[in-house]
Amino acid sequence: MVRKLVLPFYLKLLSVLLILICLGYLAIIGQTVLEPLLFALLISTILLPVTRFFENKARFPRSLSCIISIVLFLLFFIILFSVLGSQLSRLSGDWPAFQQQLQDSIKELQRWITLEYGIKYREQVGYINKAMTDSLSIGTSMLGQTILSISSVMLLFVFTLLYTFFLLYYRTHISIFFVRLFNESHKPIVLEIFEQVQFIVKKYMLGLFIQIVLVSGMAFLAYSLIGIKYAIMLALITGIFNIIPYIGIASSALLTCLITFATSSGSHVLFVIIAIVVIHLIDSNFIMPKVVGSKVQINSLIALLGLVIGELLWGISGMFLSIPVIAIIKIVFDRVKELNVWGYLLGEEEEEHVKPKKLRIKLAKVRKINPPKKDDLKASD
Repeated sequence: MVRKLVLPFYLKLLSVLLILICLGYLAIIGQTVLEPLLFALLISTILLPVTRFFENKARFPRSLSCIISIVLFLLFFIILFSVLGSQLSRLSGDWPAFQQQLQDSIKELQRWITLEYGIKYREQVGYINKAMTDSLSIGTSMLGQTILSISSVMLLFVFTLLYTFFLLYYRTHISIFFVRLFNESHKPIVLEIFEQVQFIVKKYMLGLFIQIVLVSGMAFLAYSLIGIKYAIMLALITGIFNIIPYIGIASSALLTCLITFATSSGSHVLFVIIAIVVIHLIDSNFIMPKVVGSKVQINSLIALLGLVIGELLWGISGMFLSIPVIAIIKIVFDRVKELNVWGYLLGEEEEEHVKPKKLRIKLAKVRKINPPKKDDLKASD
């Protein structure tokens, strides 16, 4: 009879901490490889039905089907950015008006500072010149970092497309590898994990797309009613930025307010802020839980921790990838007996409102003791 090894709690805790530290370290040093690979995994999951359609219905070779799917994916983004680019080109015509309005606002601010605090114009200009001189070196370094970041984004984009092609092309080969990697008795679980990962990622990305469409539609309707210029561009920016939780809506609100300030009046800026707050409340309370949250059963605490850790590791892309990665990890945990408890930690509560009486009876059953008597429950209540 084989005896099962039972480790004490402190050794289990030490093992978990060491695994987390190693995974975090590998994620940091392997960002160049893992980041485009994860993006490619998401994109290939979306394009898989399209690729299968061209393979099975149109009888195209797999390589050609993969190329056509990726080209269609690129065409979608080219059309989207073409719309944004046309709006931005029109916005450049309003740049002189923006500068004039900014100068008028600065003069009004300087006049208010003089009246309230007695600081004269020359002193204010001296403070501004000193601040500009101190920040010149910082601005130069930031310009260099921006150029490097643009080149990094281009490399990320190219490698993501290459990985997407190879994941689609070698999908059968990769699936067989993972099936053969485990024992024969584990093959049904491995195949189930593959199916569930594909299903969850596809539904999650579809939910994000629906969320972008709904938020952009609400933003376009609100901006059109307010009467601000470039309503289409600002609505698309609001919808696209919104997929990054918390930070996205704040960034889009700041950008929208600046453009509205440059092309309209101050009252319109106030109306825009109110509209964005209302849209965010509708999205966070109705659209996100029903459309996106229903696809990925992760509780809000773990989702927030994932966003923070993802931002610390990989920045904005880490924030975007954190939710689907946690969803994939939860699928694996739920189907491995030894990891079920961690899957339970990542997921939502089975019963949101458990009465104290039912909770105590449930705990009593878990501890394998007799449930408390009714009199004891009444006395404790």
